[in-house]
Amino acid sequence: MVNARMLASQNIVIILCGNKKDLDADREVTFLEASRFAQENELMFLEISALTGENVEEAFVQCARKILSKIESGELDPERMGSGIQYGDAALRQLRSPRRVQAQDIQDCGC
Repeated sequence: MVNARMLASQNIVIILCGNKKDLDADREVTFLEASRFAQENELMFLEISALTGENVEEAFVQCARKILSKIESGELDPERMGSGIQYGDAALRQLRSPRRVQAQDIQDCGC
């Protein structure tokens, strides 16, 4: 985790996933211990179960929301080399700012 912050951006989004939530009776780390560790190290934290699928998708959703929030606040810049994120294709870059409707778009619409 420390190495990830040193090698990537200081604003990297890291989520700590406590797996095997379905085996609550066999746990070695309490929710409070894990939660406290995550908070002390500025990590997001979520308990998940790969077996039941509980919170697996939610982990990705929360992580994506946090990244988007950091982009919108200017903490992360996908255009900056070394930021750790980048836009996939040109169409996705339009998500950064509201799309302007142009006369060409209206003519091509077909509605």
